[in-house]
Amino acid sequence: MLDQIKSLSQEYAADAVKTRRYLHAHPELSFHEDNTARFVARQLTAMGLSPQTGVANTGVVALIEGTLAPSGQVVALRADMDALPITEANDVPYKSTVDGVMHACGHDVHTASLLGTARILSQLRDQFSGTVKLVFQPAEEKAPGGASLMIKDGVLENPRPAGMIGQHVAPNVPVGKIGFREGMYMASTDEIYMTIMGKGGHAAMPDNLVDPVLIASHVIVALQQIISRNRPPASPSVLSFGRFIANGVTNVIPNEVTIEGTFRCMNEEWREKGIGLIQKMAETMAEAMGGRCEFTRVKGYPFLKNHPELTRRLRTQTEAYMGRDNVVDLDLWMAGEDFAFYSQVVDSCFYRLGTRNESRGITSGVHTPTFDIDESALAIGPGLMAWLAVQELANVAAV
Repeated sequence: MLDQIKSLSQEYAADAVKTRRYLHAHPELSFHEDNTARFVARQLTAMGLSPQTGVANTGVVALIEGTLAPSGQVVALRADMDALPITEANDVPYKSTVDGVMHACGHDVHTASLLGTARILSQLRDQFSGTVKLVFQPAEEKAPGGASLMIKDGVLENPRPAGMIGQHVAPNVPVGKIGFREGMYMASTDEIYMTIMGKGGHAAMPDNLVDPVLIASHVIVALQQIISRNRPPASPSVLSFGRFIANGVTNVIPNEVTIEGTFRCMNEEWREKGIGLIQKMAETMAEAMGGRCEFTRVKGYPFLKNHPELTRRLRTQTEAYMGRDNVVDLDLWMAGEDFAFYSQVVDSCFYRLGTRNESRGITSGVHTPTFDIDESALAIGPGLMAWLAVQELANVAAV
């Protein structure tokens, strides 16, 4: 079967690229993937499948049932479909046709790859037992995350998968290589919003003011000790602020300053404690300096954990498919991913598909206006995921 899957993946690679380019040229933002969902459903229907649409509004789910022998085993495969509010700067034939919207995180690749996987598995269903659940998910890029909504809509039930497998492009990994990491991999993501309020006025008379700019500056500097002095030793954490607005002028101190940032970690207990410490310090310091702080936390995704045994098995099977030299270790990544919601409910593995090609200048990171991939990755991704699915079904059945 390995040779068959490899052959089919190569045979369908051109179609996968064509699909990716269509999706790339027609991106849709989170929770608005209506045309993408219809496109996916049409493709699945053409394969003889019966897709369920409208899951979490724009999600699509389909089942591929192996006919080799009766089996109640189920494995789920996930691809996300949404794009980002970024204006594309690439000059390519498949450049985004939607102003201010771009597939800058590779979700077009994920969707095209999983459609290719579906095509391969549909053709080989008489050679495996069990069920592969295909999950085309909306809104990975926007809280509360499409994964959480699909779980609420029952995507992990009827039938319930024994494991969930996700694939994501990796612009830091050379094309032709696949990356894995067991255990903690990606961080939880919380948004922090603070308004520091004081009393503004003429900048030449600070004695008559309660300067919110000064208070806010002290707050930002002081909050860094929350990480350096309080986090548990084995809990990587990041506290960063990317927005600081003091809407005064050279000689006018404003009445308030707004601050926006993010807190990320890989320990749910520390996550809650850390947020509490951040809020307390910000509010107390503002009050001590004569002002006031309004604090809001928007709770984002949990941290992503790759189930060690499942990840180990998939890595071994990837080495069989790709060759050991083409499988690499991944570092901890403080970015967030709503695939983490699945990893909190069922055994899950989120691996990376190399897409970098320095000789062709394909090196830009995700979430940038020049992000692109070496499309030869689409000769690898669909087949690898198909191989991992059937091998994991066989393993679950054996257990």
